[in-house]
Formats: sequence, C-alpha cells, structure tokens
Amino acid sequence: MAPRTSKPISGKVTPAPVVGQKGTPAKKRNGKGTPKKIPSALVQVGKGGSMTAKARKMAAGMSTEKAVKVKSAAKRKAEGMPEEAGSGKKIRANEGNPMTFQASLPSRNKKGELVFEEQNYKDVWRELPKDWLEGLDIPKQVASAVYREDLNTYKVKCGGSLDMWESHGWITPQDPYGWFQWFCRFYQGRRTLDDQRQIGRWDRCTGKTGRWRGNLISKIVQSGCAYDNKTVSPVVRQTLQHWGYRLTPEDYEQGAKKARKRMK
Repeated sequence: MAPRTSKPISGKVTPAPVVGQKGTPAKKRNGKGTPKKIPSALVQVGKGGSMTAKARKMAAGMSTEKAVKVKSAAKRKAEGMPEEAGSGKKIRANEGNPMTFQASLPSRNKKGELVFEEQNYKDVWRELPKDWLEGLDIPKQVASAVYREDLNTYKVKCGGSLDMWESHGWITPQDPYGWFQWFCRFYQGRRTLDDQRQIGRWDRCTGKTGRWRGNLISKIVQSGCAYDNKTVSPVVRQTLQHWGYRLTPEDYEQGAKKARKRMK
C-alpha cells in the first residue's frame, strides 16, 4: 500500500454505506422528537406510509428538488442510513471495531455528478494488525511509492495503472487501494454494501469458473508440466496471488479435466 494522493473523480458512483450503521443523530430536535430540518408530517413517508394531506400541502409549496430532498432525508433517518452525499458527514467503520477508517462523502457539481475531494492516504497501512506486519521492511515492502517487481513472488510485473483502474470504475473512495484493501477490512469484520461486488470480482477472477484460474490451468495442461511449475505463466500466477489465490493440486485436477475435454 504505497502512499498516494487520489485525484478528484467525477461520475455517478455512490460510495457504499456501512451496513448496520445507525443514522447520524440530529444536532437539534424540536418538541416532537424529529429533526428540526425535517417537517414531522413527512417523517412517516420514510417509514413506508403514504403522504398525508398535510405533507402533500407542504411539498406543494416547495420546489420539486427540495421536496425530494426532504422526503429522502426522512426516509434515510427512518431506515438508519448515513447522511446524503455532500452533507459533509463521515462514513465510519462499525462501532467497537478496532479499525478507525473514515472517508468523506463526496459533494455534487452543477451537473449533479459526484465529485470526491482530494485525500491523502499516506500511512493507511497503519490500520493493519501489527502481527501482519512483523518481519516486513515497511518502507520497501509495504509503503513504497515505487513498483518493485523483484519483490513479487514470481519476479514479474502484472496489472494495470491506477488511472486505468479508476477509469473503469473498479476503485471506490472507501477503499482507494482496491480489492486487497477491501479484503483486509472485510476480514477484520467491516461490512458494507460494496461487499457483494467485491466478492463477485474475486469469484470471476479466481473462482471455479474464474477467468485467470482457468487460464493458468489450461496453460499448464498444454505445457505438460506440474501444476506448481513456476515457469508456466508467472504473470498469471502473480495476478492470482494479487487476488489472494494460489493454485492447489485439488483445484488443478478439477480444472484440468475440463481443459482436456475442450482440447479434444
């Protein structure tokens, strides 16, 4: 996880809120126990009810944009969701979790697109458990700003640039270092609405029918070498390792049977 400063990203990708997070308490409440900025007549809309005559009358006196915002705010409060993007609030890891990750929610430009503020992610590796880092050269192996292929297991370079990954929408503000950072946080107990997408990405890469797992197995079968012969496609092997996977004898035998059938 080398130190980096993200570029402002514009688009329509909404960062995934933390599942199970309680709504941010209102700073000031009126006598009825509802947030001062949200008309009480609209609160029941967020609870699944239909708008009352009073609520319709109040909404009619607002611009369409403002009425939608009020209704949305009421619904988010009722469902315990985080504040709307652009509110300046923080998305935070689950309470009681040892992680202290925070990410500022984006604001919107005049076109309604989300714009993420520039953030410095220097030393983000410090959130990792100490025993994960024991024996490692932090400046060289963990926090280097330079890509060092000689440190890779298979001594090869693989993967695209940060710009390429961001342009494809694969990087989200909550995990600016990508899948690996997401997995470290997921393993430690964090849960977000982005989990399903990230699990799907891993499965399509390294699962039973994963693209790169199948690619490696086919190349090994064609070569006639053993499953763990490092000279067979070291770049694909390194790619799979970046996704937390190494080919096992069991996975190879299972995949090799299918590969041989396709070759006949």
